[in-house]
Amino acid sequence: MLLRWNHFLSRHCLAFFAGTSILIAGAELNAQVIPGTGTRVEGAWDDFEDETWEYITNLPKSSTNVDEQTRYPLGQSSNSIWTESAKRGQPDMIQRVPTPPGGLPGSKGALLMKSLHTGVPGQGSRGSNQDDLIMQGTMVSVNYSPSVITRVYIPPFEEWEDKTGTSFGFRAAVKAPTTTKSSGRRFFSRGPTTKIETIYLGMFIQFNSKTDSANGEDSAVFVVRADSSGQDFIGPEIKQTGWWTLGMSFTPDGRTHYYASPGVDPLTPADRFASHYPYGSRIQSFHTAFFNICNQDNGRTWSTEWIIDDPAMYYISQ
Repeated sequence: MLLRWNHFLSRHCLAFFAGTSILIAGAELNAQVIPGTGTRVEGAWDDFEDETWEYITNLPKSSTNVDEQTRYPLGQSSNSIWTESAKRGQPDMIQRVPTPPGGLPGSKGALLMKSLHTGVPGQGSRGSNQDDLIMQGTMVSVNYSPSVITRVYIPPFEEWEDKTGTSFGFRAAVKAPTTTKSSGRRFFSRGPTTKIETIYLGMFIQFNSKTDSANGEDSAVFVVRADSSGQDFIGPEIKQTGWWTLGMSFTPDGRTHYYASPGVDPLTPADRFASHYPYGSRIQSFHTAFFNICNQDNGRTWSTEWIIDDPAMYYISQ
């Protein structure tokens, strides 16, 4: 569910930028915003510390992307911050759990997600699928340098679903102008048209199983969506498991900036590993964040267990 941002968007703000970087293309010097900078958006964060926290599944879940079946009412958390995706459905297991060791100081609760049927409920398929858990969002113009941050517990490799492929995604829904090519006959063709559309960015975690690879060992890597040509690209290799901090920020110049760091400490300028105009477009506004849980959807094998903590959205105010 997307909620409209209130009247403060019409006001001007003085943006505080932390750190700088050089664009590969054009070698311009541009300021960056570290995810988590500024004011936390009320109603768009969760620390899972409430012991009464629960998720109401309202089964069966939706699978519109597979069989065009949207099954209402959608699942929702008791605090109304999380909702099922009408398109892909929610993870089969969503529950508050004790925070794994090494988490944020003082944290006693985190959120576990995993899935068995990532496609049609109760059925298997011939390929991989994904479920989505969507965080309540709010539209924030990039003029206010919105960002989103989360901690994610990356389990030991021996506990992962034993298949090479995407297992987890930390995503963002943003809006940007897209241009279509001209159409029509040669003498009556219409020129290119531009409209504002929602695009979905983010960081996936891909597992490379030793049973599928030639190097004889398990490994994992971030795969990021998307570069200026609209292609996914390889991010940092995950050389240690346990807690990581992930973040994305969206700056007034229309770029998206990707951050990742092992541990739960606040992100720093050194944790930024990429900046792009995704799909060659300048982002205009940030709307919400969501998480993907993926598996091979064979009806027999559960996905890897994923645990997140303290996801939150921020903006920079006066």
